[in-house]
Amino acid sequence: MHSSLIVARMDPRSADEVSELFAAFDASDMPHRMGTRRRQLFHYHGLYFHLQDFDSDDGGERIERAKTEPEFVRISADLKPHITAFDPDTWRSPRDAMAQQFYHWTAG
Repeated sequence: MHSSLIVARMDPRSADEVSELFAAFDASDMPHRMGTRRRQLFHYHGLYFHLQDFDSDDGGERIERAKTEPEFVRISADLKPHITAFDPDTWRSPRDAMAQQFYHWTAG
């Protein structure tokens, strides 16, 4: 399994609407086509964290390929009023907002 963590900015008052947008998106077949197994959204002091778990290590690549799919384009547009890039000067795609994992531990 592979995980990705997107970091952005969000007004905490948008949490309910963002949740509703993702609930509708996750009810479609798009998450399955992307290989998403689990999605968790968090906010903290104006920051937004989007944790996704994927079936395989190509989750980031699948997100990049999905960018042109109508459902992905729609949710991206719907989220724009609520979520902004952490660093607008360097953001070009979701990959630019992904945190880099530097430690991992699993109970054995």
